[in-house]
Amino acid sequence: MANTERKETNHQTSKSNNPSRLSWLWSEYSVIIAFLIIFIAASIMSPRFLDINNQLNILMHVSIIGIIALGMTVVMLSGGIDLSVGSVLALVGVITVIALNASGSIFVAVLTAFIVGSFAGLLNGLMVAKGKIASFIATLGMMAAARSIALYIADGGSMSGEVSGFTAIANSDLWMIDYPIIIFLIMTACVYILMHKTRFGRYVYAIGSNEKAAVLSAIRVNRVKLGVYSLAGLLVSVAAIIETSRLNSISSSSSGMLYELDAIAAVIIGGTRMTGGKGKIIGTFFGVLILGILNNTMNLMNVSPHLQGLVKGLIIIIAVVFQKRE
Repeated sequence: MANTERKETNHQTSKSNNPSRLSWLWSEYSVIIAFLIIFIAASIMSPRFLDINNQLNILMHVSIIGIIALGMTVVMLSGGIDLSVGSVLALVGVITVIALNASGSIFVAVLTAFIVGSFAGLLNGLMVAKGKIASFIATLGMMAAARSIALYIADGGSMSGEVSGFTAIANSDLWMIDYPIIIFLIMTACVYILMHKTRFGRYVYAIGSNEKAAVLSAIRVNRVKLGVYSLAGLLVSVAAIIETSRLNSISSSSSGMLYELDAIAAVIIGGTRMTGGKGKIIGTFFGVLILGILNNTMNLMNVSPHLQGLVKGLIIIIAVVFQKRE
């Protein structure tokens, strides 16, 4: 009799544990599950979707936004946001072309891009950490300032590179895989290790979860924030180099336009909370891929480009709703 009661109790316990296991599985791997569902749906809706060239084309198109989204993830994990990434990309591109043409050296141009992007990020960090300005306002100001400087330098137009070898950065491939894709994958791996395997990453999560508790834990919050925004600026400069190299030119007025919205969308879809402290780099990676698949599928199905923004907006809203339910 006692054995029967014990078996019934164990059976009931296992039943009650099943929903919790499913909810844990969804909360941890929801973006991967969503990616698989969208991938399968896209394969059914368009036979051309599974073509290897189309798959590489998707990765190529998301590489720039993907690199920017990695930096945006780190910023949002710290509890902030960066609205200046698109404008900073245009500014970095313009100055990179000037340095390239003036020096004739690709190394000097790339180094200049890194310096300008990191410096712009550092300024954002100083305004947020030292100036105690809300990240939304600080980076909004940087967005306007960087675009304005880029327009002034380029006289509102485009600038083209005069060193032919510079285009090889974004227009070469290794075993069918374009360099921008390889750079994106390498950057993803590096930022993943930084955020999940180092003290800096733990500090960023701690600050995003509870900044006051982080201060009481002797974490140098201001220094970490400077590092966060500088890293975001550095990653923007990598994206700027790829974009400028791919076209061998940069437009001061249109390059980088609304990139911040795509990056934020990828980060949110990837499961990172707007309030900070929770999220994963691998989630952002799959969030970027989801956006790329959606854009590609809509293009293959001849969906009007004017409606593609609507689909993207709905997905962002749905992702935020699921976050709130958790």
